[in-house]
Amino acid sequence: MRPNGIVIAIDGPAGVGKSTVGKLVASRLGYSFISTGKMYRALAWKALELGLGLEDEGALVDLAEALKWAFPKGEGPEAGISLDGRRLELELTDEAVSRASSGIAKLAGVRLFMLGMQRQAGRAGGMVMEGRDIGTNVFPDAELKVYLDASPEARARRRVGQLKAQGTEADYSGILDFIIKRDAQDSGRKNNPLRKADDAHYLDSTEMPREKVVESIVELYKRLGESGK
Repeated sequence: MRPNGIVIAIDGPAGVGKSTVGKLVASRLGYSFISTGKMYRALAWKALELGLGLEDEGALVDLAEALKWAFPKGEGPEAGISLDGRRLELELTDEAVSRASSGIAKLAGVRLFMLGMQRQAGRAGGMVMEGRDIGTNVFPDAELKVYLDASPEARARRRVGQLKAQGTEADYSGILDFIIKRDAQDSGRKNNPLRKADDAHYLDSTEMPREKVVESIVELYKRLGESGK
């Protein structure tokens, strides 16, 4: 039994709303929340800033190990990310950073480095963690696993809405194309591909309001507690 509660692993494809849902679930339960995708985006941002080759696995692993990583507590359940004392926020939402992170996330050495940080962060429990391989690789022993899905078209529409809300121009066709390619890349990569864990609960959020998705996961959590009595 973990000292602070269970680990809730939320996996799923890009743009499905794992972070938003995960934060809301964590808030409801009084848990902490970590988006593992932001770890990869943080490394990608730094690599782009330094002009490193995004396929140079050795250089990227050396960079990750040399950086001073910190996860400062914020106002809500989500831990922030800072590198060498600089807290990253808007930097992690940049489209170029997102695309770069997709490439470096394929690299075995980078994934191994991130794995250590992710396991350490959730070891004590009381954690909602989202990503692509949380339930299959990072925490295969997570007490509650959820695979959150939605159609590529629905995910593209949501991303367009997010960007427009930030005052950024958005091209639906380009975003949809990127999502479809990202799905193929994440599912087909050699190292820890995106897939549903055998014991994960599948939720299709294509037509499901966000509040219903959150309520469904909270209900699964409650049922888990009841079954353990």
